Amino acid sequence: MAGVLRDGADQATATRTPQSASAGAAPDGNGAPSPYIGAASAAPAEPSSLSAMPAGSWFAFAFWLAAGAISAYALVRVVSGLGSLLSILLLAVFFATALDPMVTSLVNRGLRRSVAVTLVALAVLAVLAGFVAVIFPPVDREINSLIDATPGYLDDLRNKSTYLGRLEDKYHLVEKAKSWIEANKAGTLDLNGILGAGKAVFSILTGTLTAIALTLYFVANMPGIKRFSYHLVPVRRRPRVAELTDRILAQVGKYVIGQMIIASIGGVCTWVWAMAWGIPYPAALGIVVAVFGLVPVIGSSIGGAVVTLVALTVSVKVAIATLVYYVAARLAEDYLVAPRVNRRTVDVHPMVTILAVLVGGALFGVVGALVAIPAAVAIKLIATEVLLPRIDEM
Repeated sequence: MAGVLRDGADQATATRTPQSASAGAAPDGNGAPSPYIGAASAAPAEPSSLSAMPAGSWFAFAFWLAAGAISAYALVRVVSGLGSLLSILLLAVFFATALDPMVTSLVNRGLRRSVAVTLVALAVLAVLAGFVAVIFPPVDREINSLIDATPGYLDDLRNKSTYLGRLEDKYHLVEKAKSWIEANKAGTLDLNGILGAGKAVFSILTGTLTAIALTLYFVANMPGIKRFSYHLVPVRRRPRVAELTDRILAQVGKYVIGQMIIASIGGVCTWVWAMAWGIPYPAALGIVVAVFGLVPVIGSSIGGAVVTLVALTVSVKVAIATLVYYVAARLAEDYLVAPRVNRRTVDVHPMVTILAVLVGGALFGVVGALVAIPAAVAIKLIATEVLLPRIDEM
């Protein structure tokens, strides 16, 4: 009898042991065993690794990676193929942003926008006509002078008592020129040169007309373009985006106007300097310096180099004096004129300015360098008003 009772107790203990092992946690306030007690003794689960990724996931990852690389390559090819078109578009946006404050000021005085755009366009065309009237006559006179002087140069080549005759007798320039013409088939080269020159002139004319048409379109439809762009933004963010866009356009427009003022000052000073020292074509050189002065950082230096080279036709002393003048003028522009003009327009670090001009010039040439500073102004304003506050909130 005792053996039977012992066997029954052992069986009961065996049946209770798994239950107590599985539910041996301390009961919670409701008498139920807590599910968190005993979990700490369990081994932590190892994090999933890339090596445990299924084969199908690896295939999808590789597929999307290859698709992204191909899309990036196609985008680069498209952008490089449309380089000239993008340059024209950037130039039109640049001038439209510069002219929009003038149009807006006329609209605020009671004129309709179409009338204001027409008046501003006529003023710009008048400035361009003055530029052409000043530049082309000196160039035409010089070309005609070269054509008229060509027979005299040929006679000097045959006369050994002249400087050109001695050079011909020593180096045989005429024979070398004839040999080069025969070797390169001058007739074909002349035809290709004419076709190439015609194509270049046609491209310049088409690009200029396209830039003018796009500029007028952007200026006339600036409010509509901004309203359409705001529809691409969520409704709750539209007021903030509209405010930020107006601030960017206002700062960019003020910068462009300030740059035009600085370039105009440089052009007038060049005209006065050339008149004082007898450098030929002072008005044309003044306009050239003013046009190059629109390009930040390097424009005024290029214009000064052009005037210095022209001053060599007068004398070496005049050229050296001109070089010294432009070095001093560049220092005065950087430290006196530009800070006063741009005090309330832009506030960009000089290193950022240089980097922006280099990147813009590398991507789109002179047009990229021209729009680099306005782009840097816009990026700086977006960063200070949007990105940095969000980073501070993290």
